[in-house]
Amino acid sequence: MQTATPLDWVLSPGKGRGLRALKEFKVGDLVFACPAYTYVLTANERGGFCEFCFTRQEGLSKCGKCKQAYYCNVDCQKGDWPMHKLECSAMCSYGENWNPSETVRLVARIIVKKKMHPERTESERLLALREFESHLEKLDNEKNEMNQTDIAALRHFYSRHLDFPENAALNELFAGVNCNGFTIEDEELSHLGSAVFPDVALMNHSCSPNVIVTYKGTVAEVRAIQDISPGEEIFNSYIDLLYPTEDRNERLIDSYFFTCDCKECTTKSKDKAKMEIQKTLSTPPKQKEIQKMVKYAKNVIEEFRRAKHYKNIFHNDLLEICELSLEKMGSIFEETNVYMLHMMYQAMGVCLYMQDWDGAMRYGEKIVKPYSVHYPPYSLNVASMYLKLGRLYLGLEKKSLGVKALNKVWFALKSGFQHTF
Repeated sequence: MQTATPLDWVLSPGKGRGLRALKEFKVGDLVFACPAYTYVLTANERGGFCEFCFTRQEGLSKCGKCKQAYYCNVDCQKGDWPMHKLECSAMCSYGENWNPSETVRLVARIIVKKKMHPERTESERLLALREFESHLEKLDNEKNEMNQTDIAALRHFYSRHLDFPENAALNELFAGVNCNGFTIEDEELSHLGSAVFPDVALMNHSCSPNVIVTYKGTVAEVRAIQDISPGEEIFNSYIDLLYPTEDRNERLIDSYFFTCDCKECTTKSKDKAKMEIQKTLSTPPKQKEIQKMVKYAKNVIEEFRRAKHYKNIFHNDLLEICELSLEKMGSIFEETNVYMLHMMYQAMGVCLYMQDWDGAMRYGEKIVKPYSVHYPPYSLNVASMYLKLGRLYLGLEKKSLGVKALNKVWFALKSGFQHTF
């Protein structure tokens, strides 16, 4: 029997179904926790994390058959077997040709879970997975084609172990997962895997959210970052809040088919600071020049995103993309401009991969203070940046700076969030 929850679903004006509080929550309070309905560890993290509980540790035991899945112990391996058996023999058969997308792998597990547990689960106290909004009627040709590609991959890689629903049902399932799925991240906001948390998906979006979602293994924890009164709606952010209003709403329309009318979007109070122009220029750039540079910035961000997935790309080449784009954008934008910060963050990531610790530190130092201005209070993005810097300082034997940066993690999130990290 399920215990009572201090939450209820509500019809939110202009937003559809949402989640509201039935009691008061203070900043830092745990509003609710939701175990994943099902989940999948990203292939890049295999060997470093347990496939079942997402614990990070050395000395994990590998599956004796496929030798690609790793576990803490026999209990974790047995717990994961109903899902892992979907992939185990297929990975052996296909070898290097085993390459379903993470979304395909997640949908395969959803199909199995629905068959194993047709009744409502602990993850569906307020919203059942079958009630997910798919927005099929709003999908453009490109998204429909992507769905069909995923369906074909699902049938190709899982034909031995799955009884597939009709194509229309699969199309709706993929669309629902794309709109309602979650990325599980570690304390540095690195991608660990994908999951569905139905009750968490019930929350509507705001660019001024009153909660954040963090993860303990495969459990999502929703914590208050503003005081919440009984009857008040619970709002999460679906997107990265670094960017100006126009960019945020472009992302919301593309991924979730709506625009946001929260206070931050109507006032655009942070947009000027986020789009800061060089103060040292003898002649201020014209609006047309600024718009041209913004277009360039968006193109280079997309170019970098694609380049990261090229098989033959070298990390020196990725770093060069970052450095050249920063030089060009720096002719108009201040270093605190969000497009500059975006490419600095990518450069920092490349430096970390190349073990260029000094380079990563230099980029991190430029990023962290503007992050504190551009992001809302209690931002995980700010805290994770201080965490990365703290670890870099300690590794470079800059102990006092390291301790100071790690203390900033707790300051960024206050005492109520310390256990999260």
